[in-house]
Amino acid sequence: MTTLFVSDLHLDPARPQVTELFLRFLRDEGRRADALYILGDLFEAWVGDDDPSEAGQSVAAGVRAVADAGVPVYFIHGNRDFLVGPDYARRAGMRLLPDPAVVALYGEPVLLMHGDLLCTDDTAYQAFRAQTRDPAWRQRFLAQPLAARQAFAAQAREASMARQREMMAGDRGTFETVTDVAPATVEATLVRFGVSTLIHGHTHRPAIHALQVAARPCRRIVLGDWYEQGSVLRVDADGMRLDAL
Repeated sequence: MTTLFVSDLHLDPARPQVTELFLRFLRDEGRRADALYILGDLFEAWVGDDDPSEAGQSVAAGVRAVADAGVPVYFIHGNRDFLVGPDYARRAGMRLLPDPAVVALYGEPVLLMHGDLLCTDDTAYQAFRAQTRDPAWRQRFLAQPLAARQAFAAQAREASMARQREMMAGDRGTFETVTDVAPATVEATLVRFGVSTLIHGHTHRPAIHALQVAARPCRRIVLGDWYEQGSVLRVDADGMRLDAL
């Protein structure tokens, strides 16, 4: 049996083929797993559990089928879908985890994160993240009409893309540094939680990194995005494999 990890699917009605790929993955592999972990950015945008999108409904049904087959499904919020709430989680049969979260994986404690908290060189984003995670901000935002929330999400997405284009037009090295994890933050996080393995997404740079932290071997596994193809980390008692779909 295998435990599956995915993140950064960015499901969007504009890309129905990716939603279908994920639903097929749930049907073919998800129902046979030990567990399924979704580490954030399942959706390109999520403005509240009253979102009537067809993608949200079909994904909830697909994930619920996995849970109903006896496979526990866990979800950590990402920067695009941090407003996924308990109502949607119940519909999908998902268990919400905090970010970060330590889980036992075949006898080893493993730290799970979406990954954006590790990108501490991007101070502008960290300030935005702190603002939008504030419970008072969340309450005010969710009290707005659905159309207003959808308009805000579209504006925020365009502003983010414009900022990335501006950064890429400047110093490419600075762009790569700011949009990736800060090594010192990774090391401090591994030390703080006392673990040797960290699994996260967010950066869209799939890889398995070997590290030395406090004189002990560690590893950082970065999940891939689903913009061009699927990406899954398969873990069992014998090891782990980061594969494309």
